[in-house]
Amino acid sequence: MVLCAQLMIVLDMTVVNIALPSMETGLHMSATSLSWVLNAYALTFGGLLLLGGRVGDIFGRRPAFMAGLAIFTLASLAGGLATSAAVLLTARAIQGVGGALASPAVLATIVSTFPEGRERIRALGIFTAVTMGGASLGLVLGGMITQWASWRWVFFVNVPVGIVVIALVPRLLSRSQRKPGHFDLGGAITSTGGMAALVYAFINAASASWSSPVTLGAFTAAAVLLGLFVLIESRTAQPITPLWLLRDRSRAASYVARLLLVGGMFGMFFFLTQFVQRVLGFSPLIAGLSFVPLTGALFATSRLAPRLVPRFGPKPLMVAGLLPVVGGMAWLSQLSPATSYLSGLLIPMLLLGAGMGIVFVPLTMASLAGVPPQDSGAAASMVNVMQQVGGALGLSVLVTVFGTASRAAARHPVPASSPVAAAHHILVHGMAASFTTAAVFDAVALIVVAVLIRLSHARPAPVAVTD
Repeated sequence: MVLCAQLMIVLDMTVVNIALPSMETGLHMSATSLSWVLNAYALTFGGLLLLGGRVGDIFGRRPAFMAGLAIFTLASLAGGLATSAAVLLTARAIQGVGGALASPAVLATIVSTFPEGRERIRALGIFTAVTMGGASLGLVLGGMITQWASWRWVFFVNVPVGIVVIALVPRLLSRSQRKPGHFDLGGAITSTGGMAALVYAFINAASASWSSPVTLGAFTAAAVLLGLFVLIESRTAQPITPLWLLRDRSRAASYVARLLLVGGMFGMFFFLTQFVQRVLGFSPLIAGLSFVPLTGALFATSRLAPRLVPRFGPKPLMVAGLLPVVGGMAWLSQLSPATSYLSGLLIPMLLLGAGMGIVFVPLTMASLAGVPPQDSGAAASMVNVMQQVGGALGLSVLVTVFGTASRAAARHPVPASSPVAAAHHILVHGMAASFTTAAVFDAVALIVVAVLIRLSHARPAPVAVTD
């Protein structure tokens, strides 16, 4: 039941991708503002996840879970009814707040219920299949909904699901032990504000320039706010981000690797969904179905990974999974207006899906290894934070690369048979540059895993007792 809610929350990170061109037309949005449809959700979700985990610790996971789902469901209704870009983006931000309250209960329940070993590996395999597979499944569902109904139904569909899950929570989700404490509002505000300023700085650089006063001011604000965040967390008795989580080299490296991988992955979704519709001319339905091979490969390997971990070990499996991810993203960096689906997209999609499905189970193990049950909420929240912030920050960087490369291509146009062909050349040139950057993200993640992660000395955590 909690995984059903997790699937709904994760789907909303990508289900809107296929609908973006329809939203752009229906609400008269600019190309740059489209990225905020994703980032407004990811930033509030990622920025408030740690506070959401803290709310669950203090008031209990079940009340926090239900409150978060209620907020998420109401915001979904508002998003579907939006008549302007401002209303839509506000609704997306509020959806993120609801997700931040509800999502920590899912992984924290897994961590506190299953001790380190085969049972936790199996549970994490299912969680990974739901989380990462759900992200890619959102593209398929988004295409179906946009084609057969309208983009508004990518939000409306959450309403009945949310109502049903909320009704079932008291029967199916047991109460957790409450811990006395207080809320680190200063940490929550500075971390969310700092990340929002950083993402805004990158996106503004894409539409304006790196030397723009607004861009420089946003970078400065981000540096100040994030610096204050670290200072607050180091001095607060009950911080939302226990800095000791970062003292373990393997755990810190797993956070960095996840941030880089998810940043490249969500950037790939953002640009490929537009490529197949705007350049290849796919309808929303066909565009969504074109991601079925990636989704299928990801689901299959994420279910297989838990069986491979005991045989080969977490680290070799992470390296083995990252190699096809780097190869698939490097393949996409060769994108051109002449690229076809079968010759240029299908194989890299399969490589990315298979690799991502393998790598995220042992990567999640590295993030949670040795964490005592009383800190499972904070550790689980950090995993989700890296995922959401990685998606927002990575996408903003790739959008910036896209904008810079597209402007350069527009200044040096190539001979084209028509204005449409010329526009496609500029568009695809920017996309190819973004995929090159995403491939660099993945290559750095591979180096981080190979050099820094060590799991041989991780100690099992005791089993938590819940009432």
